[in-house]
Amino acid sequence: MSESEKLEPVRARRPEPAGRQRDTSYPPPPEPLTIPVADSHCHLDIRDGDTWLDVTEALEIAQGVGVDRVVQIGCDLPSARWSVEAATAHPSVVAAVALHPNEAPKLAEQGDDVLEAALREIEQLAQHPRVRAIGETGLDYFSTHEGGREAQHASFLRHIQIAKTLDKPLVIHDREAHEDVLRLVDGAGAPRLVVMHCFSGDADFARECVDRGFLLSFAGTVTFKNAQELRDALAVTPLDHVLVETDAPFLTPAPFRGRPNASYLIPHTIRAMAQVLDLGEDEVAAAVSANSDRVFGPW
Repeated sequence: MSESEKLEPVRARRPEPAGRQRDTSYPPPPEPLTIPVADSHCHLDIRDGDTWLDVTEALEIAQGVGVDRVVQIGCDLPSARWSVEAATAHPSVVAAVALHPNEAPKLAEQGDDVLEAALREIEQLAQHPRVRAIGETGLDYFSTHEGGREAQHASFLRHIQIAKTLDKPLVIHDREAHEDVLRLVDGAGAPRLVVMHCFSGDADFARECVDRGFLLSFAGTVTFKNAQELRDALAVTPLDHVLVETDAPFLTPAPFRGRPNASYLIPHTIRAMAQVLDLGEDEVAAAVSANSDRVFGPW
């Protein structure tokens, strides 16, 4: 049995609330991109209900539409270990490892030694040559109550230090915590490369991030009808600071919002970004590809 055949999903997407139903079938593949790009942030290890694309199949479908590289993100210890295995087994995959900001308070509740042991293992995993970034780490004030913020802050600061020590990019999860994210990064000193995963701020916040040299990664949310503020942020972001991602299986781009996401749907996002930037899709794809290699590559 090959390494790829041994990989099974290690996490499941949170089920829908009782009484709410959604289409969990995968959308059809879009027209291929002419210039291949990388999915800078996805979760190949997460099953969406009963739906899951085998890793090999997911990568083959993505390759067929011009998404030829993937950054697999580990958010807790099982998924971080899985991510290293996937990146080792598949040449088109590289990994990032970290404790998600919502994971840190859960571990801290079990004891400071539990969180510390997890952070030490993340640092060990991060030294693997197929691990190209530290993430996703950061702050999430939407999902974690105020009592968990101290653990989030401590974990975030440790990840910043790990990224600096290993000279690897830092991938930041920022949900309703813009000011504190910047405050902590500024106080600790930013690593050489920083990526704002699934950028969710407005144009002013985009400028603040770009002024610090950060790259902004845009997901399917940029295609949503109610996301004009996000499109305004993209419009003021220099092309050499832009990445694209899926955050699959979440944040499926229009016109398939709500259905499972996968790397092969990135062409929808690239084309929407090109419209916002008033550029050809080839120009956007070429820039995104070069930025991805600069941050994560070579694959």
